[in-house]
Amino acid sequence: AMGQLVFLPFMAWLVKMDGWRTATLALCVFYAAAVVLVVLFIRNRPSDVGLRPFGAAPDSPIAAPPAPQGNLFLAPFEALAVAVRKPVFWVLAFSFFVCGASTNGLVQMHLIPMCGDYLIPATAAAGTLALMGGFNFVGTVASGWLTDRFNPRILLMIYYGLRGLSLFYLTSTGFDSTSLLLFAVFYGLDWIATVPPTVKLAADAFGPARATLVFGWIFAAHQLGAGFAAYGAGFVRTELGSYSLAFQAAGILCIIASLAFISGSRRRPEAAAAAA
Repeated sequence: AMGQLVFLPFMAWLVKMDGWRTATLALCVFYAAAVVLVVLFIRNRPSDVGLRPFGAAPDSPIAAPPAPQGNLFLAPFEALAVAVRKPVFWVLAFSFFVCGASTNGLVQMHLIPMCGDYLIPATAAAGTLALMGGFNFVGTVASGWLTDRFNPRILLMIYYGLRGLSLFYLTSTGFDSTSLLLFAVFYGLDWIATVPPTVKLAADAFGPARATLVFGWIFAAHQLGAGFAAYGAGFVRTELGSYSLAFQAAGILCIIASLAFISGSRRRPEAAAAAA
């Protein structure tokens, strides 16, 4: 989110001033720097740096890292074999497919060229995406707070429903500055807000031992959705000369994803996960 806020205007300016090759080279430099920082400073567990997990009692012992068990290469596939037997996995995978399609694949890839159809400069359109990144940070933190206190199914039902409505709203505007500002603020708040409740439902359904592996597969569906929408929206724009149908189709998908969480939304999260 913050990277989107910081880098998008800069990258748009760099493309405008010196072309896409220079911008791509700059991205490669940033990626290489990120790899170095991860290797130097990121650890797997709090115990690796002598800390207790967040929320643990101050006098609790610092647990030693668990010894690896089983084949590390087969573990993700074993987790997938368990996950596909539960309907909750397919609901979460489908909803995250829609999440990826409506964010990374559609808005992140095609909002700038869509703005170009309305004669909005690329740098200004990139500023709109950057604004989304700032509000994305706020929305994600707020969603984590809400997930700790409310049924995550209800939250996801609301998030996807409002996201779908906002896409319909965008296509009904004339892309004036006020409309784009309202869309950027709202869509930014909703961008990654779906992650905390999705992770919570995965953890409730599959337990802490498998939750991260299962969420990896759920996130793979997110990337598939992003690829689908990136290609599909471009195809629609090429064939029809407008992005409107692509954005409206994404809105319909979001509404369907919202409806998928109606079942069990009135139950407590623990009971819903147990039933799944």
